[in-house]
Amino acid sequence: MSFLLDTHVFLWWIMGDARFPKALADELSMGGKAVYLSVASLWEMAIKHKLGKLELSVKGPFDDFILRQVQLNRIELLPLHAPHVLGTLHLPPHHRDPFDRVLIAQAKAENLQLVSRDPQLVLYSINLYWPD
Repeated sequence: MSFLLDTHVFLWWIMGDARFPKALADELSMGGKAVYLSVASLWEMAIKHKLGKLELSVKGPFDDFILRQVQLNRIELLPLHAPHVLGTLHLPPHHRDPFDRVLIAQAKAENLQLVSRDPQLVLYSINLYWPD
């Protein structure tokens, strides 16, 4: 099963954050499974960056940096399709964040393992992954 990265996991990975486990970095780098980042995550990061809620110490424009990291880390972008958005209608209201809800719907629709440390996501019947 391939991986879908939650937005915070992608950011922790590319920024070398201590919260990103080395075991996860090794697993994602092995190349045995496809690694996806949702276009919804790009949208979330763009909004938060524009509002000043997401500041990264990077050289050059924010958008160039993000897209370069996607390419360097061999991450595939997962487009956002109508079934993904409409799939959020069928989710219980455990989580109010619209971006996380779309990721949950995408993981379900595309049979992907969602990589996240968000404890609320265990309330959904999805394939959730976080190494211990």
